[in-house]
Amino acid sequence: MKILAIADEESKYLWDFYERGKLEDIDLILSAGDLAPEYLTFLVTMASVPVLYVHGNHDDKYAYKPPEGCICIDDSIYVYQGVRIMGLGGSMRYRPGDHQYTDAEMDKRVKKLRWKLLRYGGVDILLTHAPAFEINDGRDLPHQGFRIFVKLIEKYKPKFFIHGHVHMTYGRTHKRYDKYKETHIINAYERCVFEYEADEKSLRESLK
Repeated sequence: MKILAIADEESKYLWDFYERGKLEDIDLILSAGDLAPEYLTFLVTMASVPVLYVHGNHDDKYAYKPPEGCICIDDSIYVYQGVRIMGLGGSMRYRPGDHQYTDAEMDKRVKKLRWKLLRYGGVDILLTHAPAFEINDGRDLPHQGFRIFVKLIEKYKPKFFIHGHVHMTYGRTHKRYDKYKETHIINAYERCVFEYEADEKSLRESLK
């Protein structure tokens, strides 16, 4: 399965300079937040594949103008072709506003998903907006990662952890690719394509 991950900045290659065929080999699109709803609507129309998204800390407009034809997986586990995808959008709380959380508030969101995690036998892709604590995050509060994401990676060992929020234009300390224990980490800033193969266990779980 070929997956397009996007976040934070609309890709001119895909939007302003779109040409037919650029998305024909993409099987799934994952948005890690802070993108114009019109952009996601455009991609789901052009690609004719599911676009799954979580909210970024600047996605307040989604409340009255959500991306048409796309699927919000915030606080949920969505299974697509045997791949279990867990969505947890938002950033660390640094000012009043929606889609911002303290560490304790993010912990509560994860606890509400424990029965789904048990039902599906874990998760294959963790899709978030913010990074994990001390794994390519920022040391300033707005860009600091969540500690619970590290615990999720350590306990459930997802194959991929996809996030945005820390733009790669911020500096060389923010990597496109990294790895923590058994999990591949991808910073989805603008766009990134990766391959995923579902294993037999997750396929069985999705058919229950």
